[in-house]
Amino acid sequence: MGGGLAAAGLIAAPAIIGRACAQSVNWNRDPFALGVASGAPTPSGFVLWTRLAPDPLSPDPATPGGLSAEFYPVAFEIAADAQMRDIVRSGMTMARRELGYSVHAGVAGLEPNRPYWYRFMIGDALSPVGRTRTVPSFGTGLERLRFGFVSCAHYEVGYFSAYRHLAEENPDVVLFLGDYIYEYAYPPETEGLVRTHSDGVEATDLRTYRNRYAQYRMDPDLQRLHAATPSLVTWDDHELENDYANFHSQSHDNEERFRARRIAAYRAFYEHMPLSALSWPNGSLLHLYQRYSFGDLAEISLIDGRQYRSPAPCYAAPDWGRGRLQTNSECPERLESERTMLGRRQEAWLYDGIKSSNARWNILGENVMMVQLLQRTESGAAAYWTDNWNGYPANRGRVLQTIEQSGLSNPVLLAGDIHSFWTNDIKLDFDDPNSPTIASEFVGSSITSNRPPYDVFLSVLPDNPHVKYFDSRMCGYATVDLTKEQMTTRFRAISERTDPNATVSTLKTFAVENGRPGAVEI
Repeated sequence: MGGGLAAAGLIAAPAIIGRACAQSVNWNRDPFALGVASGAPTPSGFVLWTRLAPDPLSPDPATPGGLSAEFYPVAFEIAADAQMRDIVRSGMTMARRELGYSVHAGVAGLEPNRPYWYRFMIGDALSPVGRTRTVPSFGTGLERLRFGFVSCAHYEVGYFSAYRHLAEENPDVVLFLGDYIYEYAYPPETEGLVRTHSDGVEATDLRTYRNRYAQYRMDPDLQRLHAATPSLVTWDDHELENDYANFHSQSHDNEERFRARRIAAYRAFYEHMPLSALSWPNGSLLHLYQRYSFGDLAEISLIDGRQYRSPAPCYAAPDWGRGRLQTNSECPERLESERTMLGRRQEAWLYDGIKSSNARWNILGENVMMVQLLQRTESGAAAYWTDNWNGYPANRGRVLQTIEQSGLSNPVLLAGDIHSFWTNDIKLDFDDPNSPTIASEFVGSSITSNRPPYDVFLSVLPDNPHVKYFDSRMCGYATVDLTKEQMTTRFRAISERTDPNATVSTLKTFAVENGRPGAVEI
């Protein structure tokens, strides 16, 4: 039965003392209003998350979540059954004021490749029960893995029914690929809104970012998904500011002010995600890129495509940092070899993982689509959008050359950002139609966010024969079933984002066979 368990180095007192303190608090409002979550799974454990917030949208920056003490000891229990009768671990951790009273309890010492259930306790309050799981031991046999991937959930323009439907599919893990929140707020009178951001302002400081996450975390469908399965997370731009790059602001804000905003945004992100102590925010830096192994079947690498990237090419007025279409003649900077999406250290980490992987399937989860997409200016000139990998072709070339030269087994790329479904063949040379396909790419549509014009993108497909499928008419998500011989990806479309009771259906299904890069519709 359960004994004390160290939790990410946060325990400041023996468990028996902490439990007594936790039991001494009485609550007149639910401190677990933001739900529970888990993430960063290993063969022996995971990270358990919650945040104490009896007043989740407190307007007072001195009282995040409506609390003011320096810390609260929070107890947790882990069970081998959903009824929480067979307790296999218990422990204490501290919800500290400096981190908005969030909890990141790192758990170890459990059995590999099996489900567990957990809950938190403080005083007379008991959290909902969450379900999570450990992964197989490194290199051991695994026959099947099911996971989902999601991105781009704008609270104001739709309901999160996609999250509810994904939870019902019972995935082993879910990949959040960016734009978990939106930092800006529409005016309340804006046509088409189904709900509004509570404070009605753009998030720019710690209080407003915390409250934005809290409002999203209060959504019952998002809570249900987090409570049902562990999460792997990366970010895109709206967790801080649209189209930002490293310390370069879209609005050309001065560096000192933007650095302060980045510190606040990164801290709030950590406070609301089930991240390990490795991601503890260090001022304006937060280590996010991680690699996860699922026995001998799959290795999933999540990358950070925002924090370290070079500024958008031709970063000048009137658009400043905002992504835009650029021709090579107008913007030769786009082609410069030293430009990087990932930063040199992350690039080296990625290449080391590519060269050393022994997994059957190698999944790269990222915030933006990697495929080259040639578009046209109004004059008909060839141009490329600069806020995704098309603004960093030299770095993309280095990644693809490393994949090809290493002989990496079954590389597959997953992405979000563009609010539409895509299936792409990844070529070593996109300009040569005879260049071999070296990987497959799948892009999920938005959970709710506004989608790009279907006819406009459809018109560019003849210039991009490596794009095998595109549709921007539906919101939704994607699910993946992985076996040793096949990867099956289903694009799941929501009937109507403005309907809280929306239904779901399969839009398209694609398969990638072991040893044969390139997706085939089935």
